[in-house]
Amino acid sequence: MITRFAPSPTGPLHLGHAYSALLAHDMAMAAGGRFLLRIEDIDRDRSKPEWEALICEDLAWLGITWDQPVRRQSDHLDLYADGLDRLWRMGLVYPCTCNRRDILAAASAPQEGADPAFGPDGPIYPGTCRTRPDRPDGSGPRPNGVALRLDMQAAVACLATTAERDGFQFTETGHGPQGQHGTVPFTAADMTATVGDIVLSRKDFLGSYHLSVTLDDAAQGVSHVVRGQDLFDATRIHVILQLLLGLPAPIYHHHELIRDENGKRLAKRDDARAIRTYRDQGASPDDIRKMVGL
Repeated sequence: MITRFAPSPTGPLHLGHAYSALLAHDMAMAAGGRFLLRIEDIDRDRSKPEWEALICEDLAWLGITWDQPVRRQSDHLDLYADGLDRLWRMGLVYPCTCNRRDILAAASAPQEGADPAFGPDGPIYPGTCRTRPDRPDGSGPRPNGVALRLDMQAAVACLATTAERDGFQFTETGHGPQGQHGTVPFTAADMTATVGDIVLSRKDFLGSYHLSVTLDDAAQGVSHVVRGQDLFDATRIHVILQLLLGLPAPIYHHHELIRDENGKRLAKRDDARAIRTYRDQGASPDDIRKMVGL
């Protein structure tokens, strides 16, 4: 078993991060496996070295150990560029110049006054740039300095002609938001209707969460992806990318979220629940374990 914890160095770790890291670490150690630390710093504008240093300090204080060296996404941009190039040559990626306001306006246009449909990445993209007559076909070089989207309809159609099944699935050992456990099936229609054309690379930095996390997990040999239920729906995207790029499929363990007294999940802006704050107040690592139910 190989698990990992992959925080972004954009703020302090809070109780939710502690739960996820401790759970992944405990699972790997109980199985005689390995635990990896990955720093997801692909967004160089928001990532700060001081936050990375604090992450490592907090994890060590919690008693978590990890294999060295730590993997940083900023050191592997060539991996993401290669993945994009492969999908581009398959004709499954297209440039998009729409901003958020454009997307919201177009998504709500068919039913004026109605709220647009939302997927794992927010408003489901209405396909404005996908249907442009001058859309590149992938025969030329991949463009830089522009957002790139996955043509989800073409992607699942491509897989339907090469796979033995017309549906998709992943293995879940935790519990999804609706109690999903075991083999979780989903269909091509699910991907086009409830996910849409997700961004694979942004205008201002190479790669995106979906592409980079999929490629990183494969490169590191991660066997079990341990993460929160808020990323359950995104797992379908990662399965599609694994199939398109010929990558191994890990087992997924989505855990419940740590929430505040109002039932809202914790975010990095919740400094009052930051591990550093508890440490400064004299809490012990065992106190943190009890707080998160471990």
